[in-house]
Amino acid sequence: MLDRWTMPLTQAPLTWLARWLLARGARPDQVTAGAFVVGMLAVPLLALEWYLPALAVILINRLGDGLDGALARLAGRSSDAGGFLDIGLDFVFYAAVVLGFALADPAANALAAAFLLFAFIGTGTSFLAFAIMATRHGLTRPRFRQKAFYYLHGLTEGTETILAFVAFCLWPAHFALLAILFAAACLVTTATRLWGGYHTLRALAASP
Repeated sequence: MLDRWTMPLTQAPLTWLARWLLARGARPDQVTAGAFVVGMLAVPLLALEWYLPALAVILINRLGDGLDGALARLAGRSSDAGGFLDIGLDFVFYAAVVLGFALADPAANALAAAFLLFAFIGTGTSFLAFAIMATRHGLTRPRFRQKAFYYLHGLTEGTETILAFVAFCLWPAHFALLAILFAAACLVTTATRLWGGYHTLRALAASP
């Protein structure tokens, strides 16, 4: 929901950093993989209940997630392979952060973490399934041209997910409540994406 406002604000600083990386020979897939490796350090850090260091690597991961696309556009290396790697590692990372909180305090967090992972399955599959159909029908991305996939809107998008992870790390004692609330918002996103995607594709099928 917030991505349409936050993404334009981040493009200028990301482009500046991408130029710096490009001048030093960095490649987009290197940034994608490096950000993923750093982000996965959140799992042991969260399990040890080192929440602020975990938040630092989460934010570095999200910075890398924006940088790889900016670097690819500057270098003229945008590709389906890079987009696939980016989105695939994103979903693994999102699930890993939730796993880290479950490991930190299984008794208090495991059930809420499982519920959030269930909700993530809904947002992820509805997003990717529609992206496949959008590509088949040649649908464009007028608001998010920098995305490798068709970006179907929802209540919870990238910005909301980052804010949720920040809240989890700043108030870990309230993870269960926060996770349940965010999972509920994710389920709303899943429902609206399924409804919107279904009716969009039906309308396309009915059009001459």
